[in-house]
Amino acid sequence: MPISVLIVDDSAVVRQVLTEELGREPDIKVIGAAADPIFAQERMKLQWPDVIILDIEMPRMDGLTFLRQLMAERPTPVVICSSLTEKGAKITMEALSLGALGIITKPSIGVRNFLQDSSADLLVAIRAAYAATGRLRLLRPQASRPDPAAAPAPARAPSSPPLARPASGLSFVAEKIQSPKLSADAILAAPSGNGSLAITERIVVLGISTGGVQALEELLPRLSAACPALAIVQHMPEKFTATFAQRLHNLSRIEVKEAENNDRMMRGRALIAPGGKHLLVKRAPSHYYVEVVDGPLVSRHRPSVDVLFRSAAKCAGRNALGVIMTGMGDDGARGLLEMHDSGAATIAQDEASCIVFGMPKEAIRLGAADTVASLQDIPGLIERSNSR
Repeated sequence: MPISVLIVDDSAVVRQVLTEELGREPDIKVIGAAADPIFAQERMKLQWPDVIILDIEMPRMDGLTFLRQLMAERPTPVVICSSLTEKGAKITMEALSLGALGIITKPSIGVRNFLQDSSADLLVAIRAAYAATGRLRLLRPQASRPDPAAAPAPARAPSSPPLARPASGLSFVAEKIQSPKLSADAILAAPSGNGSLAITERIVVLGISTGGVQALEELLPRLSAACPALAIVQHMPEKFTATFAQRLHNLSRIEVKEAENNDRMMRGRALIAPGGKHLLVKRAPSHYYVEVVDGPLVSRHRPSVDVLFRSAAKCAGRNALGVIMTGMGDDGARGLLEMHDSGAATIAQDEASCIVFGMPKEAIRLGAADTVASLQDIPGLIERSNSR
């Protein structure tokens, strides 16, 4: 049966274009297009969709209110159709925290052409969201999470202000079906041996995609201020990673920030790869730091987990811990295998706690994971990696 999709957007142009673009796909069927959530609720009484494409700002009921009700009453895969404004990024991050599984970004002008050009991203986002059907129960209720507006926890360094970045049309999953699927060779050469590792400090590199917002909101607040340094790739567009990093910073005892070039990796700090850029770990004589670089899509992603993991395999080897978590596709699986072969410890999230068991499944299939662990157990394994 095709994936049934309901479009909820107050723009007639968006509804028309999305209906036309999705109508060309044999595995997708648009069952309705509503101008606001009230109309959508009436339509859903006739047939419940597999996936909902949801705007945020609409008349009569806003998208966040509708999403909150939906996830409380009957959790359903949702892809957000949002603008690229700073205000829009903050609201969209709230939607992802509530349980939405993807973002399709849209500009304020030229919407028709943009949506037509970005149809491949839209299709990947819908299919990734559909892959999570039946697993949304794993999302923790919003009420159980710490309030991001509450006073920050003690023993945490202040976060640096985010960099201003240009707008981008990448989707949340950022996978371009029409582009060639390049390996990490497009950014850096494969590992050829660790050489001398005079640094004894442990570092953690983590890759995650669909379902990652909720997973990281559970994982990072459980880490202590003495935890190993982390570098994280979360598949996410530009304009959203700075907001996401700040949100995680407010929830956690550690410092969380969007990575900038030459940021030092240190205990109690997590660096999030900027949307639209690759993140690499580098080694100085006495410490590790990160490099933020441009480049082509790798494994059809930018940032790519494979790039981050390969860089850790090359410069940190056995001093590193690699963690691959929930997400669609296979980005990071080969990179985790390279880390494993370089002597690093490696962890894959287990199927039971993944929203989408794609990336970890592929890593396990390749024999890249030393340990398969639940989301609940991963924070403890990260903390204990210092004692290796």
